Amino acid sequence: MPRTNEFAFKIATANGTGSASANGLIMQAIFRMGIPVTGKNVFPSNIQGLPTWYEIRVDKHGYTARTPTFDLMVALNPATYQKDVQEVRSGGWLFYDSTWPLDQRLARPDVTYLGIPLAELCNTQFKGPRERILMKNIAYAGAIAALLDMDTEIIRALLTEKYSRKPALMDSNRQAVDLGYNYAREHFACPLPIRLEAMDKTKDSILIDGNTASGLGCVYAGATVGAWYPITPATSLMEAFTSFCRKYRRDPETKQNKFAILQAEDEIAAVGMVIGASWAGARAFTSTAGPGISLMNEFIGLAYYAEVPAVIFDVQRAGPSTGMPTRTQQGDLMLCAYASHGDTRHICLYPADPREAFETATIAFDLAERFQTPVFVLSDLDIGMNDWMVPKLTWDDSYRPDRGKVLSAAELEEAKSFSRYLDVDGDGIPYRTLPGVHPKGAYFTRGSGHNRYGAYTEDGDEYVDVLDRIDRKIQRAARFVPAPIVRTTPGATLGLLTVGGCHAACTEALDILAREGIDVDYMRVRGFPFGDEVRAFLDAHDITFVVEQNRDAQLRSLLVLETDVDPAKLESVRYYGGFPMSAHHVISGVKAKLEKAA
Repeated sequence: MPRTNEFAFKIATANGTGSASANGLIMQAIFRMGIPVTGKNVFPSNIQGLPTWYEIRVDKHGYTARTPTFDLMVALNPATYQKDVQEVRSGGWLFYDSTWPLDQRLARPDVTYLGIPLAELCNTQFKGPRERILMKNIAYAGAIAALLDMDTEIIRALLTEKYSRKPALMDSNRQAVDLGYNYAREHFACPLPIRLEAMDKTKDSILIDGNTASGLGCVYAGATVGAWYPITPATSLMEAFTSFCRKYRRDPETKQNKFAILQAEDEIAAVGMVIGASWAGARAFTSTAGPGISLMNEFIGLAYYAEVPAVIFDVQRAGPSTGMPTRTQQGDLMLCAYASHGDTRHICLYPADPREAFETATIAFDLAERFQTPVFVLSDLDIGMNDWMVPKLTWDDSYRPDRGKVLSAAELEEAKSFSRYLDVDGDGIPYRTLPGVHPKGAYFTRGSGHNRYGAYTEDGDEYVDVLDRIDRKIQRAARFVPAPIVRTTPGATLGLLTVGGCHAACTEALDILAREGIDVDYMRVRGFPFGDEVRAFLDAHDITFVVEQNRDAQLRSLLVLETDVDPAKLESVRYYGGFPMSAHHVISGVKAKLEKAA
């Protein structure tokens, strides 16, 4: 059945061949046609030459979750032909490079094969092996444009924007696009029954990845110090912050930097630098992934107990150990909530897409300074490194940073005394000072036992006094983290609760379930500790399906530990294979639990 602006296709190539430019060109062209689109990059963690895929979903309704089957497969890597053929839906199409014959054992009677001799075409038109490889990618973009009825004028405009200062490259790219486009038009019935048609649904949106959005959010939040150690998939967050700082954080007259970015020798040193800079009064952060959080635990405990602000971005990936560095997961929920030894509990924020990643950055710094504690922003590889269509980022120019309870020189001058860990106001949050502001504000920062006055102690009662106050302070933060997103249906007795990047799959799944007569209320938690509304949602439903991307049901465990909900009321729906969650995963999990209960 013909479908317009509602299909998915996948491009299979090899890492290091330059296919990213062609894939980005296709994504941008569809977006500029006004059509909702999202892209998922599936790439290897090892060396050049290994398989890589790029998945593009076009959906006029605006759904952005990954789809597990594809209408069109662009199979350009012979090493993965067998796998690629299997992922084409029945009745779909497979586009391959027919310069070389296709093994007949790969034939499927329910799939239409579209052979285009890309290598042969490029070998006759371009010189040099590298140029031929690169132009082959642009040629397949041209062929896809013909097969899907993509606007070629938009493609040409994009090439002009990219290569306007390099006329030779612009000409060769345009020539390659024409090679693929013209061959497809001459040899196949174009467009296919799946096709594109211009819409007007992207004018108020942008294409952006979560790491870029987070880096920009840190600039807007007033961060001036970043310390990091390179790690997939978080490296591009600090790279984005660096790029923005070089553009916007340099004195226009002196050209001096108004920022400090330090690549440390390891993650331990990186978070130590952040804690030191934050203690001195800067807004400082680090970006890392699960293995980095594991290494940082001792310093995280120091910041928690010494009550020093710090912001840590955890772009989660598949673990444990090295795991699968280029696959996504939500495996650090428990790790971040209780990081370090001893009794700790940390403020955590859970953005669901790049726009929230931008907004959450500011919230994280405000909470870290208000509550004088580490704050974790838990993104994941899917959010951080993939291309998302989100509403345009907005900013309130009236925003002023919440620096929390910081005593000025004038306030210290008037004060009779200053005690660093004394709860003066009864809210669990003591006053702090910045070094060098006033002699009265001097104190010794301890990670060892100390009492409310900041003095060393091994007295059990004094220790308990401080530790319980810190706990009250963090529990109070539940009222200040972003409120959950809630969607209700009258009469629903079932609930579904999730976190972070599962949101896209869950909202699509709920719409499908509703059409099938299964009504489910929805909550997406956006912060930890959990507020009262989370417990109220769990109490209001006979069964709540807890959807997450890890093996051990970590979100469900947090709910049981922190809300005292009856565990029997929580049904776990999980997918942790490294790919972004799809609506299919949610629906199949929910239905399986319902059938079991019946």
